[in-house]
Amino acid sequence: MEHRRGKSASAPAESAGPWPRAAAQAGAAFRWLIVLAVIGFWGWLFLAQVSMPRMSYSLPFDAWYGHWREAAIASAVFLAFVLGLVWPRGPAEWRNAGMYSAFLISLFVEMFGVPLTIFLVAPLLDVPVFAFGLNESHLWAYLLDRAHALPIDRGVYWVMTTSVALIAVGMALVAVGWAQVYGRRYWLVTTGIYRIVRHPQYLGLILVIVAFNIQWPTILTLPMAPVLIVMYVRQARREDRRLEHRFGNHFHRYAARVPAFIPRLPWRSARTQRTESFE
Repeated sequence: MEHRRGKSASAPAESAGPWPRAAAQAGAAFRWLIVLAVIGFWGWLFLAQVSMPRMSYSLPFDAWYGHWREAAIASAVFLAFVLGLVWPRGPAEWRNAGMYSAFLISLFVEMFGVPLTIFLVAPLLDVPVFAFGLNESHLWAYLLDRAHALPIDRGVYWVMTTSVALIAVGMALVAVGWAQVYGRRYWLVTTGIYRIVRHPQYLGLILVIVAFNIQWPTILTLPMAPVLIVMYVRQARREDRRLEHRFGNHFHRYAARVPAFIPRLPWRSARTQRTESFE
């Protein structure tokens, strides 16, 4: 996904007439409505999670699993989000998207359908499989409870709050990055979120990966997570090389000022700007 391109001398003028301008403005408004809907939904979900009392009860195993419709709906929603806002354009990007899709499908199959990880973990812990209901299937919270670090209800609360917050931030980064670069085929976008990080969409996808492994770790998604992260880091580097080839010094100055994934602390950013001014 080469998601920033620079201005070209052969670019069509934006002021071709009132109808193209109106269409462009309507398209931009629609894109930002999608962004606001995504951020608003996950913001509401996060606030609902924070204000929700800790669950002192847990659905039993047979009431929580075996819901294949929910697994299909959750998979479809997240796949539509990933493929809709980060549409792959080449073989490498389709490979990344395919593995990301496998990550999501395997996650939701275990979350709502058949908990393969529970079937493996339960005998190792000398616990009956059917002891893992809703709360107990949050394995990090369950392990904290077994270690007498946090009661299961408090552990689930913090696991869910942390993961939902990371998902909200990750999806917001993907949506905002998409809205800023969509349709800009002749510009190197360096404003907005791109003033903070060069690859906000990939960073957002990585945060979602981390969040789901906090919320619902499985024997498939845990080893897939580092592989996916490495794949997206490598994809970002390939994009940087293409942009460097296309824009030369303009991209060099931008890359020197803006990090790829991890935003600079304010004092580091100020020091970088002072160094550039002396140069």
